[in-house]
Amino acid sequence: MPTSTSKQQPITPELRQWIIAQAQAGFTAPSLLKSMTDSGWSEDVAIDALEVVLREHLNTVAVQSGLPEASPVPEPLLEESPLFVDVGDRQVEVLLEVASPRIVLFGNLLSREECETLIDAAKPRMARSKTVETKTGGEEVNASRTSEGMFFQRGENDIVKKLEARIARLVNWPLENGEGLQILRYGPGAEYKPHYDYFDPAEPGTSTIIKRGGQRVGTLVVYLNNPVKGGGTVFPDIHLEVGPRQGNAVFFSYDRPHASTKTLHGGSPVIEGEKWIATKWLRQGEFV
Repeated sequence: MPTSTSKQQPITPELRQWIIAQAQAGFTAPSLLKSMTDSGWSEDVAIDALEVVLREHLNTVAVQSGLPEASPVPEPLLEESPLFVDVGDRQVEVLLEVASPRIVLFGNLLSREECETLIDAAKPRMARSKTVETKTGGEEVNASRTSEGMFFQRGENDIVKKLEARIARLVNWPLENGEGLQILRYGPGAEYKPHYDYFDPAEPGTSTIIKRGGQRVGTLVVYLNNPVKGGGTVFPDIHLEVGPRQGNAVFFSYDRPHASTKTLHGGSPVIEGEKWIATKWLRQGEFV
């Protein structure tokens, strides 16, 4: 295989071909890494090279199989399994990680007082929630979403600015790539049936929608209060339900607009009390 003693070794066509050939022959990533380090590669550079080449190869195979092109996605910096993430003005807890689909549950993203401030600021502007109408690129009232909601413009007030700055650092994604913050209220019996957050490329209105910043590639749902019963966020493909605890947030990403991402999710009916959440959708590029 190609040898290296340089920490700046580029990914040459020869190296790319070797990695792909070894992977196709059934060699695992750890065995490829050992071969590379035995040949003089530093471990960190070898890992980076393997990740880049194998990711590109898997995407090529997926596209050849008819799937949409993969996109870079927001990704919290959790390689060393930290218990906390520093978001500048707060230490956010890491409570749960799932690899596929990519899901991370965070604790203590907002204080109780900050949650209440967001709710109070949103209350005067609440109205029946709408969903994106992908046939036209507009909005519509949808029977699958029985909640009330409103949107804050990005950076509209101090509490929104504070939360958006934390989110950008938390998931390692540019602040300007976020849509406006949506606040939702679910009363008793209200729910949001399982759905995907990306825009279906097959729908005629999608081309209009993605002009404002590209596809959605990540979602963060922040829980602003504690319902008495019900109201969890469910991921049916992996039989996971996240409880809506005040101040916590669940993040998930999707690298292509396709069901293979396993990001089907929904809001379970509220059985008792009410549920308030803040939702932040993240785009490929700057949302305008």
